[in-house]
Amino acid sequence: MERPAETEFAPSYARYVALVPEADILEVLEQQVEETRRLAASVPRERETFRYADGKWSIREVLGHLVDGERVFGYRAFCIGRGEAAALPSFDENEYVAAASSDAIPLAELADELALVRRSNLVALGRLGPSDWARVGTASGKPVSVRALAWVMAGHLRHHFEILRERYGLR
Repeated sequence: MERPAETEFAPSYARYVALVPEADILEVLEQQVEETRRLAASVPRERETFRYADGKWSIREVLGHLVDGERVFGYRAFCIGRGEAAALPSFDENEYVAAASSDAIPLAELADELALVRRSNLVALGRLGPSDWARVGTASGKPVSVRALAWVMAGHLRHHFEILRERYGLR
């Protein structure tokens, strides 16, 4: 599949798309399911609520945010892939994290939830026809293609996994 052009997504998503050089986006998305489970399993239970600084999300909250992001990006891809003409709303990740109470949920459960949402998105993406991938809609007030949203999903996870490794010391 062809990578999304810079005109297919908002500049704020460029960092996510850049983190995914691979062409087979569905394979990348699939592989990330197991990568998520491995990462979550590597965290001792007593570190799951660790924050690297005051005011930063805990490890559980980061994973909870990834679940939220996966739902939002997947929903956008689904809607736009179906030809939705209405603009889709933005979401404030900090408000979502605060409302989710992820610190009360074991990391393994959050990893399972992320895997379920990702698998659901993979089913929906796998059923798209070639022209569906190129469809463009509006989300957060900016144009975005279905194809770009798939790369954003993969890059968003990679971005946060880099942070978990660099700032939280996860491997």
